[in-house]
Amino acid sequence: MFAAHLTRKQLKTAVYLALGLVTLLVYLPLLHNGFVNYDDPDYITGNAHVQAGLTWQGIVWAFKSGEAGNWHPLTWISHMLDCQLFGLNPAGHHLTNLLLHTTNTLLLFAWLNRLTGALWRSALVAALFAWHPLHVESVAWASERKDVLSAFFWMLTLLAYTRYVTGGKRQMPGTENATPVTCHLSSFYFLALFFFACGLMSKPMVVTLPFVLLLLDFWPLRRFTIYDSRFTMVRLIWEKIPFFVLTIASCVITRLVQNDALWSATSLPFHFRLENVLMSYVRYISKMFWPTDLALIYPYPHHWPLAGVIAAAVLIGIWSLLFLWWAKRFPYLAVGWFWYLGTLVPAIGLVQVGVQSMADRYTYLPGIGLFMAVVWGLSDLLNSHPQKSKIAIVAGSLALAGCLAVTSIQLNYWRNSLALFLHTVEVTTDNYAGYDCLGKSLEDIGKTDEAADFYARCVQIEPDYPMGQFDLGMIQLEQGKPDEASNHLAIASQLMPHNPVMQFDFGTYLMQHGKPDEAANHFRAALADKPDFTEARRSLDEALGKIKTVSPTNANGSTP
Repeated sequence: MFAAHLTRKQLKTAVYLALGLVTLLVYLPLLHNGFVNYDDPDYITGNAHVQAGLTWQGIVWAFKSGEAGNWHPLTWISHMLDCQLFGLNPAGHHLTNLLLHTTNTLLLFAWLNRLTGALWRSALVAALFAWHPLHVESVAWASERKDVLSAFFWMLTLLAYTRYVTGGKRQMPGTENATPVTCHLSSFYFLALFFFACGLMSKPMVVTLPFVLLLLDFWPLRRFTIYDSRFTMVRLIWEKIPFFVLTIASCVITRLVQNDALWSATSLPFHFRLENVLMSYVRYISKMFWPTDLALIYPYPHHWPLAGVIAAAVLIGIWSLLFLWWAKRFPYLAVGWFWYLGTLVPAIGLVQVGVQSMADRYTYLPGIGLFMAVVWGLSDLLNSHPQKSKIAIVAGSLALAGCLAVTSIQLNYWRNSLALFLHTVEVTTDNYAGYDCLGKSLEDIGKTDEAADFYARCVQIEPDYPMGQFDLGMIQLEQGKPDEASNHLAIASQLMPHNPVMQFDFGTYLMQHGKPDEAANHFRAALADKPDFTEARRSLDEALGKIKTVSPTNANGSTP
């Protein structure tokens, strides 16, 4: 009733305020949370380059480094800036994530509203993006700065590209006039290209953006239809060539720097990874509609049931064919669906990186496609039945209220590592990586015996998990069990030979037990992967000195 008396400009301002304020308020408790022991040490609390703040040497390192298995210099620089401003106070780091997430929400609304002219549908998509529990991980986890930062540049790319195509004119929903394909290159085109490059330097997962631009050319930009000639499509693809060049370059760089994170691919046959892809697509959808049992790490099961895999494949195939069949009448269904499928490809697990079968954070951008398809689809359905509009308003309000409630609960699990991983192992089964992280959380607060039990459980479930073997070996050293520790540390170094910290710690253990020659080999391995590892360099010199000292000599003083 009140909205009826407001102008469109006032309504839009009210939407901006509501989206911004509610997002800030629901995530405000995040500022009381600490860092966690999973990735945060690599990115912030244990990274000397980042802790040094914003320096020229640090910026050079950011562009040269493949540390943490990614090349994302802008993400490193943003963490450096946080350390410059806030030191190691976690509240400041969380605040930056929150401000970026809120900004992304407002940019998403601005882009959708400009592109379609559909105020309320755009607002609902933005609200779902802002308040959905699946997105808590991307915001609450300091190390996931790469998610919110790359999404920021993603949104700016879409805004610049839309401005390039439309020339500043708003696309109205349902218009039959297609935007001309022959757009002259303008500053907005190059601005879009620049923002895309920045996105790639924040997180390589945004490599799919050129394909999304082609989807948007179909709807809502309407630069082509399914009946257009191949010439039209060729011209649109040709227009995206610079974007595809950046995509290819990012894929090559990412593959080069992720060797250390690909250890698990050797133990996961391709057919199993393909099964996981099909199951994950459906599991993500189920969690978007019913976000329960959310965890930081979802482990691989020992096997996927054949019936479930077949059902997932059939569902994905049927939905894809239906949305293509309805593409002319309901283009938003095809665009939203293939946005979801396509943007998940880099993280869906065909090339396995890490131990997770899926991850909430991977839905941060792909979820937008599903939100668009559902919101536009339900809106058109209910518009044909005006008497159901009140029901739709109530249902939409309840859905958003539910998202806010579950998001608030999920945020509470992120208050510290112990709470996070206790929850993780409670809602998952045989979560060996979760048990390992829970052990670290207990070890950090001095509960070494309990920590050792969880490390042992981790290794029992998955003997080929290098971090579990390593952590169990290290804590057994503290417990005075050197023989058992040596076995676990040796297994860990064999499973992950390119982990410099692991190689260094095993070398240190060997030095302490009078084996400088073997220790030197591990220090060399650490330095091969991390040449600026000063402690490993110092330890190598010490090991070589001891080798020289204990080497037997001939009477003439020469070594035999």
